[in-house]
Amino acid sequence: MSSSRRRRRDTGHEEVHNDERWMASYMDMVTVLLCMFIVLYAISTVDSEKFDKLQASLATGFGTEAGETVDTASGVVVKPEDIGKQGDLYKAAIQNNNVDLAKKEITDLKAIRDSMYNGLQAQGLADAVQFQITERGLTVGLIGAETFFSGNSVEMTDKALAILGTIAPVLAGIPNEVSVEGHADPVGSSGVYPTDWELSSGRATQVVRYFVERGGVAQGRAAAVGFGSARPSAEGESSHNRRVDVVVLSKQPDAVRALIPGLLAAEDSAAIGAAAGAGVAAAAPTK
Repeated sequence: MSSSRRRRRDTGHEEVHNDERWMASYMDMVTVLLCMFIVLYAISTVDSEKFDKLQASLATGFGTEAGETVDTASGVVVKPEDIGKQGDLYKAAIQNNNVDLAKKEITDLKAIRDSMYNGLQAQGLADAVQFQITERGLTVGLIGAETFFSGNSVEMTDKALAILGTIAPVLAGIPNEVSVEGHADPVGSSGVYPTDWELSSGRATQVVRYFVERGGVAQGRAAAVGFGSARPSAEGESSHNRRVDVVVLSKQPDAVRALIPGLLAAEDSAAIGAAAGAGVAAAAPTK
């Protein structure tokens, strides 16, 4: 006789088998279904105010209709006819970029000027040269009665050669193009040169030849220009017009170079104001 039968006889009761374990899985499934229906109900509830805003934003964005409600789109909506046009934000960005480029160009030109000035000052020649930064670039003015050229002559003096020998290495080490512009006295030319055009061009050519042949300046970066007596530097002082201007041309486009004079004027005003506020007599700014 088996042990199970003996147990039933001893106790007087039959063993109850647990055949209802499936209910645990069933209740789990019912719980999951309940959660799913609750979530479906929650997401089916539409916020009418938010829906109206979304509808108005989409309608405006696609250009189909103009809604009466406020468009809450955070982006920039562009009309079809305005696509490709430059708006105020784009123009402002370009202007800011141009200002940054102009400031950098001023810094570069000042560095070139200071390098030349320091070399000339070391030799006691700084007073014979004038510097000016304009929208064209850096102008190095070789001005003086007998300092650089004799009357009606293109032959340079020893002082002129010393000055050119000092600034030539600086010009050779920069990428800018150099325009050498000759000028003559507004009193007419005589002797070898029939007009002031030939005389001023000859002076500019002599300077260019020095830069290229003896100063190491690349030939493709230098040009000689003769203005005759058409652009005098000082009315009534003919000796000041017996000159040559060495112009280090700016590499920036016109829109950037046009900002240089205004930025320089602002710098000068700020420097004068700072000096006045400190109680110090402000010296004339060096251009």
